[in-house]
Amino acid sequence: MKFPLLLLFLFLRLAIFAQTPLMIPPAPPVKPPSHERWDALLKKHVREDGRVDYRGFQRDSQELNRYLKTLEYTPPDSEAWTTHEQMAYWINAYNAFTIQLVIRHYPVESIKDIKRGVTFVNTVWDIKFIRIGGKSYDLNNIEHGILRKDFKDARIHAALNCASVSCPPLRREAFTATNLHQQLDAAMRSFVNDPARNRIAAGKAEISEIFKWFDGDFVRDAGSVKAYINRYAKSPVGDKTSLNYLPYDWNLNE
Repeated sequence: MKFPLLLLFLFLRLAIFAQTPLMIPPAPPVKPPSHERWDALLKKHVREDGRVDYRGFQRDSQELNRYLKTLEYTPPDSEAWTTHEQMAYWINAYNAFTIQLVIRHYPVESIKDIKRGVTFVNTVWDIKFIRIGGKSYDLNNIEHGILRKDFKDARIHAALNCASVSCPPLRREAFTATNLHQQLDAAMRSFVNDPARNRIAAGKAEISEIFKWFDGDFVRDAGSVKAYINRYAKSPVGDKTSLNYLPYDWNLNE
């Protein structure tokens, strides 16, 4: 009799165990990736004036692709990462993927020319060629759907580079969470006071069309476009000075 009772006991234990939810410990949060590889590429292939050596990036395309693969497999974790860690990630991603897009089609006179070879998209910024965390993105998704929408900081407009002459220059360093505030401030201050992109003097203000296209962001952060510019301008724009916009040069920034 003992053997059948033992079998019955084991059967009951197995039945109870089968109904008990299996407790699987949660996976540890993914740490933000290092941007050192991207930083080294920028220092190597971006000149002091912000001009980009796209042929140099082509020669180092394997190194660029390694960095982009790192980004692909380490998507931001909004619950575990700080705001600055997320912002630095997405700004670097935007700029690095822009470089990848250009060198895939280089030589081109303008980044806008790339769209001509792609069907069913409105602009080059609508091409879904970016893979991050198993999802597909285009550059507009990153700029407008993530950076502008989630972080609401108009300084990003001086940090993102659209591979064109009139864009704010591509910085020769990667953005990092530790230095992000200082880097964004420096980028906007440099952009505002760059006479190739903004010409501000007493009684005269010829400014980048970026301040027109995204005026809502600047008004949100400072109350008006003028007030925003005056946070950074060496020569403040007067209250009675009218704002005029410079033609935007979409030629490649090389």
